[in-house]
Amino acid sequence: MISLDKTALRGSIPPLITPFRDGAVDYDAYAKLVEFQAANGSHGVLINGTTSEPSSLTVEERNRLVDVGVEAAADDLTVVVATGSQSYAETEALTLHAAANSRVDGLLIVTPYYSKPPQRGLVAYYEALSALHGKPWMIYHIPGRAAVDVKVETARALAQSCPTFVGMKHASLDLGYVSDLIEEHGDEFRIFVGLEELSFPMMAVGACGLMNAVGNLRPGPLSQMCEAVWKGDLFGARDLHRRLFEINKAVFYDINPIPMKYMMKRLGILPANEHRLPLLAASEELERRLDDVLERAGLLDGNSVAAE
Repeated sequence: MISLDKTALRGSIPPLITPFRDGAVDYDAYAKLVEFQAANGSHGVLINGTTSEPSSLTVEERNRLVDVGVEAAADDLTVVVATGSQSYAETEALTLHAAANSRVDGLLIVTPYYSKPPQRGLVAYYEALSALHGKPWMIYHIPGRAAVDVKVETARALAQSCPTFVGMKHASLDLGYVSDLIEEHGDEFRIFVGLEELSFPMMAVGACGLMNAVGNLRPGPLSQMCEAVWKGDLFGARDLHRRLFEINKAVFYDINPIPMKYMMKRLGILPANEHRLPLLAASEELERRLDDVLERAGLLDGNSVAAE
């Protein structure tokens, strides 16, 4: 495992949604979302994560989002690109494109979904991808969607055979797994929180940052939570976590990013609330429920989200 600078690949790095307009990717709106993150305190952006509806995007669209996102980020944000797919060939194409961009700071590669590979298959898969480039890369561990776990022993084997393997985004309720990984690999191993409800608990036991969908809506408190933990202010970080509790829950009132896109459009962050099939926009009942959440959070009283 390579040694990274202490400040590299850490902090709040929200997985951005993909804006659509009339069925096409709205790249101008995407650039503005990146700029919104920079203006509101995020430490970085994650391009083509689960929240971006990547399975509905073509390889060309995903690669174009990387190009647009990198340009919009300038030198203000860490840029991590999710390059995984269910297909090795597609993952290879996405990985090569992102790794060729000198402004991309790291890659996030999801475990292949649907195929449910054995652990030895995961090792071979990631070893083959790692040999293609020299970027720091992390596993996206999301067993709820991919239907496969990465065992501690598998992470150990990859750390031994892949020098640029540096961490994991962990989207599971298994908090003990985080402690096991840190015990195995040390504090330099980058673990990003992938579930909103575990944001503070996982950081308290050693995660380096957050890759939370709610960062599309509330960037400020998430970056503040990271910084509070870094300063040792655990009570302050816990308070921020509690303040975000209802919105964190609301993100998953329906399949992500359906609630997120509605709330972003409602607050003027997103110009159009569109999805690609099989996802659909929020129902009227869900809209009313989300409006209540935004009202209780004080976000519908004329306050600007960007001012947080």
